[in-house]
Amino acid sequence: MDPSLKQAAEAARGFMPPDEGLALYEAALGVPVGGAPMLEIGSYCGKSAVYLGAAAVERDVVLFALDHHRGSEENQPGWEWHEPDLVDPAIGRLDTLPLFRRTIHDAGLEDRVVALVGESLVVGRHWNIGLSLLFIDGGHGSEPAHRDFELWTPHVRVDGLLVIHDVFPDPADGGRPPFEIYCRALDSGQFVEEGAVGSLRVLRRTSAP
Repeated sequence: MDPSLKQAAEAARGFMPPDEGLALYEAALGVPVGGAPMLEIGSYCGKSAVYLGAAAVERDVVLFALDHHRGSEENQPGWEWHEPDLVDPAIGRLDTLPLFRRTIHDAGLEDRVVALVGESLVVGRHWNIGLSLLFIDGGHGSEPAHRDFELWTPHVRVDGLLVIHDVFPDPADGGRPPFEIYCRALDSGQFVEEGAVGSLRVLRRTSAP
């Protein structure tokens, strides 16, 4: 990985460990050069988008980074991962978009990483572009996680990649929904697992939905 982009990714605000970030980058290197775009669900402040954006440069593709930038349920006040300094005082709600934009700007990736600001449900209902890679790291509650799986995995092209973050087989280690959608992907018979690093799972589509 380009050393400057690696440094930018590691310095960016977020919750992805470096080994998982590098695994995400390396997985994204497996998409075809100049092929279909990549898309991530759940960008937060841009950490994963830098890892994916670095691969997008090398593969000559575009990454669409989808997030409503109001924080998922675990980022809200009273929850473990709440960060009060990200709250917009004018409206009293989280707003991670400015920090995301600054992260992508400082990494020099604005020509490769395109921010999609909106709800996954709304955007997904109108999306009709095939994807070379889909990274699911949005809301980890049951409804948003399963909805993202149902809305977006049909767009992954055959031989394309589905990458899921925060997959914990042991319930003591983390929430169940990412693990559940990982199991759904395998049980569908349309995906095979290609790799696992920490809580990151990389699967490749082998057949059309």
